[in-house]
Amino acid sequence: MALLTRDEYGAIAAGLDFPGGAFIDGSYRPAISGAVFDTVNPATGEVLAQVAACGADDVDFAVQKARAAFEDGRWARRPPAERKAVLIRLARLIARNARDLAVMESLDSGKTIFDCETVDLPETVNCLTWHAEAIDKIYDQVSPPSDDHIAMILREPVGVVGLVLPWNFPLLMLAWKIAPALAAGCSVVVKPAEETALTALRVAGLAAEAGLPRGVLNVVPGGGAEVGEPIGRHMDIDMVSFTGSTETGKRFLTYAGESNAKEVVLEMGGKNPAVVLEDADNLDRVAQHVVNGAFWNMGENCSASSRLIVHRAVRDALLARIQAHVRHWNTGDPLNPETRLGALVSKAHFNKVSGYLSGAGDVLIGGRARDGFVEATVVAVPDSSDRLAREEIFGPVLSVIEVAGFDEAIALANDTEYGLCASIFTSDVKRAIRGARALRAGTVTVNCFGEGDITTPFGGYGQSGFGGRDNGLAAHDQYTRLKTLWIDLADDADEAVD
Repeated sequence: MALLTRDEYGAIAAGLDFPGGAFIDGSYRPAISGAVFDTVNPATGEVLAQVAACGADDVDFAVQKARAAFEDGRWARRPPAERKAVLIRLARLIARNARDLAVMESLDSGKTIFDCETVDLPETVNCLTWHAEAIDKIYDQVSPPSDDHIAMILREPVGVVGLVLPWNFPLLMLAWKIAPALAAGCSVVVKPAEETALTALRVAGLAAEAGLPRGVLNVVPGGGAEVGEPIGRHMDIDMVSFTGSTETGKRFLTYAGESNAKEVVLEMGGKNPAVVLEDADNLDRVAQHVVNGAFWNMGENCSASSRLIVHRAVRDALLARIQAHVRHWNTGDPLNPETRLGALVSKAHFNKVSGYLSGAGDVLIGGRARDGFVEATVVAVPDSSDRLAREEIFGPVLSVIEVAGFDEAIALANDTEYGLCASIFTSDVKRAIRGARALRAGTVTVNCFGEGDITTPFGGYGQSGFGGRDNGLAAHDQYTRLKTLWIDLADDADEAVD
């Protein structure tokens, strides 16, 4: 789909009807308390809409309706082919409304319309379609214990699931979670990030239009303390899948331990290295990947390549090429399709990121922050003890560390509490494989930046992840339980005692 002009996107924005109510049991409704909060366009400060500020009572109500839907089997016990058909209809409805959703996403989050149109919406549709098509192609197993027994190993939906979303990819992370959860037959209670609730609420309405039964998909907007914690502690939620910060993710382990020992899957932070060795081919192409990895989505990306670990022999040449590519990553109006870096998601997050820059030492490129926007920034740091090299900034800031060889590079890359993604650039196949195997991360890319795709599991080591993986068939595992059926086939006469 061709991109529009800034004026055309502005006209779409002016005509949008923003959802405001929570979506529970098949319809929009106000919070039980009647409270609302403003959702703000971070690029302009304009209030877009007032959204229901839900609380524990709303969570209870949503869980009650989700439980009723699960227990009566209106979704969980429908044939896989029927569930597939509903999810494919939802994917088609999202595709049909993609332009409005892209503009809504850009306005609500500060993301560029370029990214929303070319990445987030197509990938959202692809994710829903892929998991829908997998529903009737995942088979159970039969174990061969003996001639007198059959053991069937069955997958069953886990039950009522709480899905807690981040604000950096509101639509795409919604799809990453609801697609396999609904495919498995679960009922879900979604908590979108307070900063970016609009598109999740809109998709819930489209899901009802697609034929998803009432109570199966519920969206409860609100704050972490008011909605997130009640979901984590709820005694009638069977499992929680969370994507967000490491600090918040750990709390869900505590909530589970202090409530009903619900299953918890966490996809959390990262401080991901891009290792460039002295024999890397085509430094211009390497620079392009490093820049894209560091600054895509304003660096508000848990898999961002925020640490460049580069051999001293190619450091200066690579930095010169990085500077050339950074010139194309302009900061500005998110609805201008030529803008590559939009606004950071909120004033609070802007203050956090700009706080890192105020104390930065050797700024090589960029470094300016103003009115919610931060330009692409490259900073040289002395070693991995520097806070810019250790802490997840979650903004468009790339830290550069110089090394003298392969072993030092790998050691520095692994000198982190995180382990989500990593990249290695080298023309030596053996070094590439040795390095990729030695890097402690859930996804390692060779001679490129990336996260894999919908077919490959996504998640991390260490404090980057816990309990499961998103994407691929592995994503279905977190929303199902295994049950063994042991069947005795022995003839009674054979077992009789003479």
